[in-house]
Amino acid sequence: MWSSFITDGRVFDRLPARAWWPALKERGTLRADLLAGLTGAVVVLPQGVAFAHLAGMPPQYGLYTAMIPCIIAAFFGSSRQMVTGPANAISLTTLALVAPLAAAGSPRYVELVLTLTFMVGLLQLAAAFSGLAKWVDKVPHSVIVGFTTGAAVLIANSQIGNFFGLDFPRGRGVLANLRELVAQAGAIHWPSVFVAAVTFAACVLGRRIKTVIPYMLSAVVVGTLVYVLGRTWLPSLFNLRTVESFPSALPPWSVPSSTPADWLKLIMPALVMTLLALTEAMSIARAYALRSGQLLDSRQEMIGQGFANLAGAFFSSYPASGSFNRSGINVEAGARTPLAAISAGVLLMVMLLFVAPLFRYLPIACIAALLIMVAWTLIDWHFPREAWKAHRADFWVYLLTAVLTVTISLEWAILVGLACHVALGRFLGGSGASH
Repeated sequence: MWSSFITDGRVFDRLPARAWWPALKERGTLRADLLAGLTGAVVVLPQGVAFAHLAGMPPQYGLYTAMIPCIIAAFFGSSRQMVTGPANAISLTTLALVAPLAAAGSPRYVELVLTLTFMVGLLQLAAAFSGLAKWVDKVPHSVIVGFTTGAAVLIANSQIGNFFGLDFPRGRGVLANLRELVAQAGAIHWPSVFVAAVTFAACVLGRRIKTVIPYMLSAVVVGTLVYVLGRTWLPSLFNLRTVESFPSALPPWSVPSSTPADWLKLIMPALVMTLLALTEAMSIARAYALRSGQLLDSRQEMIGQGFANLAGAFFSSYPASGSFNRSGINVEAGARTPLAAISAGVLLMVMLLFVAPLFRYLPIACIAALLIMVAWTLIDWHFPREAWKAHRADFWVYLLTAVLTVTISLEWAILVGLACHVALGRFLGGSGASH
């Protein structure tokens, strides 16, 4: 009766949900979506904390980003299977863009990030209503893969200190961190290395076995148990840093900055983040739409992403986008409609009411291992070889974008990659494919 009331209403007729809501009446769809949502909520528990750390935000903000933005994007977007929330490249880019303006993790940093989220939402809606959706669709696949590869290297680089139990300053380059690791080799905290290595090994093993339990969650449990046992038997040795306790299991109300000076500082970061977030979301949505044979409305998906970030800015979320990991898990779990993503956001709130106090036992070394695993899986190892054989220009664009992502600012890496795609495409002959 409730579903009939909604579907008969004029308000509902204006929403994308009118296309998929009737499918919930099909046999097995509601059950499949709720189970997929439960799986997604479980998976994001360790991922959200890890991505928040990568973004320079307090750990709870990664989970907040997986709540309201996830629900709003699923309700207003066009994709039936993509899940919106904290993402690896987006998290890394957040730190790279905002860290020069404030100390990562500080109240000022959080305020600027929330403001960035709001601005990204506005720009995404502006792009949707101005007809720019077709241009975002044309961002070449070689640039995206190159940026993702470079981002993976930066993700791993950001966790070198945490993996080895050393205190490394944020934001330093790969070579600087490697030199620092050699210089501090005698100070390596081997219990941290042991916990991180066990967690990483559990990730690799769990990913190969493919059990019902998400491999990242099982790896976190294994790593945390090793830490707890070590802390019990050898307390003076296993004195690892752990995640801080959450002040709230539910996302608190937040207000972006209204200071014109802050908006001026964040204009360029917001433009870069908007391009990256839309490109990543549209790439994932298109990939799953092609696989399932469903139609994708690019403009509507942009609207969903814009509303997700606008709402997220008022519910303690940093910039959200489509998530490669969670979308893949959503599909693997049998999701059929966006209700799976909506239920994932709701169930995450419920779960946090019970498990949030346990995060104080989660070692930072475990998170480092998770992020290094994320970095490994983020790289498309087949693309360089295939591009070299098929379209030489795409290979060089990929390589240049990857190198620039590691060596210079992320925004310039994307812009230069786009320029090189155009230039090399004319002289060497590229694929001509956007994705």
